[in-house]
Amino acid sequence: MRSTHRARAGAAGALTATAALLAVTLQTGGTASAAPAERPSPALTGAIPQQLTPAQRTGLIRAQSASAAATARELGLGDREKLVVRDVTRDRDGTVHTRYERTYAGLPVLGGDLVVARAASGATTSVIKASRTALKDVPATARITPAAASAQAVGRARAEGSKRTTADRAPRTVVWLAKGTKPVLAYETVVGGLQHDGTPNELHVLTDATTGDRLYEWQAVRNGTGHTQYSGQVTLGSSASGATFNLTDSGRGNHRTNNLNRATSGTGTLFAGPDDIWGNGQPANAETAGADAAYGAGLTWDYFKNVHARNGIRNDGVGAYSRVHYGNNYVNAFWSDGCFCMTYGDGAGNAKPLTSIDVAAHEMTHGVTSNTAGLIYSGESGGLNEATSDIFAAAVEFHAANPQDAGDYLVGEKIDIRGTGAPLRYMDRPSRDGSSKDYWYAGIGGVDVHYSSGPANHWFYLASEGHGPKTLNGVSYDSPTADGLPVTPIGREKAAAIWYRALTTKFTTTTNYAAARAGTLAAASELYGADSAEVRNVAHAWAAVAVGTRPGTGNPGPSFENTADVAIPDNGTAVTSPVTVTGVPGNAPTTLSVAVDIVHTWRGDLVVDLVAPDGTVYPLKPFSGSDGQDDVRETFTVNASSEVANGVWRLRAQDRAARDTGYINSVKLTF
Repeated sequence: MRSTHRARAGAAGALTATAALLAVTLQTGGTASAAPAERPSPALTGAIPQQLTPAQRTGLIRAQSASAAATARELGLGDREKLVVRDVTRDRDGTVHTRYERTYAGLPVLGGDLVVARAASGATTSVIKASRTALKDVPATARITPAAASAQAVGRARAEGSKRTTADRAPRTVVWLAKGTKPVLAYETVVGGLQHDGTPNELHVLTDATTGDRLYEWQAVRNGTGHTQYSGQVTLGSSASGATFNLTDSGRGNHRTNNLNRATSGTGTLFAGPDDIWGNGQPANAETAGADAAYGAGLTWDYFKNVHARNGIRNDGVGAYSRVHYGNNYVNAFWSDGCFCMTYGDGAGNAKPLTSIDVAAHEMTHGVTSNTAGLIYSGESGGLNEATSDIFAAAVEFHAANPQDAGDYLVGEKIDIRGTGAPLRYMDRPSRDGSSKDYWYAGIGGVDVHYSSGPANHWFYLASEGHGPKTLNGVSYDSPTADGLPVTPIGREKAAAIWYRALTTKFTTTTNYAAARAGTLAAASELYGADSAEVRNVAHAWAAVAVGTRPGTGNPGPSFENTADVAIPDNGTAVTSPVTVTGVPGNAPTTLSVAVDIVHTWRGDLVVDLVAPDGTVYPLKPFSGSDGQDDVRETFTVNASSEVANGVWRLRAQDRAARDTGYINSVKLTF
């Protein structure tokens, strides 16, 4: 019989959870269609994304695909390069943002993605590339076999403690462009099986097809944690066929909630039954976790649709699905692109299912990130990927306005994984968890992505609420800043709108913290105006977490730049890029801005200094044997007030270790 969409009530059951891992009041009276929070009121409303129907989105993709070859020629791409449309969004003013992937001689180019914005007139207004490296001189043939690459990848997975490890398929040949100063012919191997904690394994390992060296690796299964046992009495989207009801939400893209019943593979069984009541508020009832997961998924769908005009994870109106009761005593939850689904374990003793509002929001946001910027889940981009999920988990929780689970800037505060009652992460001061980082530093890309997310989480809190002590919804916060200076908040709705626009129109697979700052400033400028308080305070919030410098209170002083490339010898002598300064009276300021752009395949090898006209050396970046990230793209602030401003200043760089190479791309001094 024909299925119908029904508003379905979860069981009131026991309204107080009694699980050992947490003691919370269950959600009561909430609905999965909570009234949307007030939409931010940008000064430039044309920059707000337009909500597209699936047919409109399909039409835009078709139109942009038809003009992809012309776009490639316009951008000056080579004859062997082709653009493939991955996603398209449109603003209210008609600006179209097209996200492309690239191929080279028919091979996928990892790190070759780019975003092109065109005004309604058809004029190109911006082009953002994941890599500025030229796609040329790629080796034509491999020197090692796919089997050798596969063996290396499986070995990497086993070394990390993976169990039941196998290569999911034969390695595919790709071009690696995301890191380094030249494109590399490579094999990409995806290793399956299980990780050390029972999480499914989707480890991507890239192997140089010429030398056999391992180039990079990342995990495609994104982990997260959240509240448990919040089903209570809520309204769910369900369907009916005859006398049987099931947890299919036809009002939200046919999102399904399935029961894995302790299995670790497969889709599970759709929750179904003879009545329209789900669960009883107790974890022993299998439907309870299903009701919680369905409720959280519905709230997250509504938030992205009502606030950001996004019609589902892929913006195509199609719902993902949720799997609950994964494994045995599994204390985690995760998103997987492979199944296009969220999966939740039942926690310690199978008594504390990890199902609630912020868990669903965190995991579903991983899906949104995967289908927009595609931030690689490793290094700084991986930290930004995790932070994006934490940011929108908080945003969804506030937007839900559930009185039994009030919005906060804590992550996993109800889980008590450590047994101390402490949250998993804190956004106001991330280091409170003992591992996360409050501020950016040169080696942060080498930290676990759940901890390198700290500076971006901290930025979101500061942009939303400002610095210092504050109590909100009964939770006390006290947010410091890296420089001890204040941050004036712009409000959570505006901060989230800026982050969403940056994610969907500015960020790429390789975005790092410096690029995230640039992207959010551009987004704020488009939403609120280039001279707006929002732009200034976004910059202040980034400076407060040590990304970039504080904006001046007036017009900036004169700038002098050298954009000529200067090769840096591998493990060789120091080189310099000179900048001649003229017409600046008196001495240099106490806040001389030094914008450095160095392309290098292992920035830890580099020692970077600013040399004044009289030979005085101002150290900018020390050598670090543990910092294996690429490039130095950072703006340093130097107290050069003892130096005469005019003269020849020099950026000096020296590579002090073997194997990796690069060049000074540019240096800019602002007085």
